[in-house]
Amino acid sequence: MFRWLVALCIVALFSSAHAQTDDWKQLFDGKDLTGWKHVGPGYMTVEDGLIRTHGGMGLLYWTGGKLGDCVIHVVFKMRDHNDNSGVFIRIPIEPREEWMPVHYGYEVQIDNQPEDSKEDDYHVTAALYSLTKPLARPGKPGPEWNTMDITLDGPHTIVVLNGTKVTDYTEGEPVPERKFKFEPQRGPRPNEGYIGLQNHSDNDIVFFKEVAVKMLKK
Repeated sequence: MFRWLVALCIVALFSSAHAQTDDWKQLFDGKDLTGWKHVGPGYMTVEDGLIRTHGGMGLLYWTGGKLGDCVIHVVFKMRDHNDNSGVFIRIPIEPREEWMPVHYGYEVQIDNQPEDSKEDDYHVTAALYSLTKPLARPGKPGPEWNTMDITLDGPHTIVVLNGTKVTDYTEGEPVPERKFKFEPQRGPRPNEGYIGLQNHSDNDIVFFKEVAVKMLKK
């Protein structure tokens, strides 16, 4: 009887884990960039099962269509102690160059030390770049792995980094005025949009191990 119960529990656990896995759609297979397209300067490659940034500023975006009412799961690391990149969300149309996503989507920033570039907290990892003040700064330096979960729930955006909530923003809430010409134009973003990964410059090397999406159940 005991062995039978143990076996039953194992089957139940396996079934539960399998069902949970099936909720997630992997957008990167660890082999190549099928389903992705790059625009702007620089490029991306797949090395040892990881997406690697080269040069910039450019964007690798998912061509599979717009995403909304979902959780986007991204696992990344910096090559150096600190490097610059970003995860773009809510891009209204398929990108053809690198600046449209900046001004009409949102960049979930990757940069643990914005002060080095004379920028402030509004430019730190897991904040909506130049728009939201972080609730915490849990970013891990390179070469440690970081896990970022971005929830798009209608006009509501939540970003959790390494288990800690950093951003909780709803369209229409106040944001600071632009300080630099490279910051995004202010204004509403769509509930659904394309997503992408930024390659920032020759000096900023970031690796992405996982990019996955799970639709919200409503």
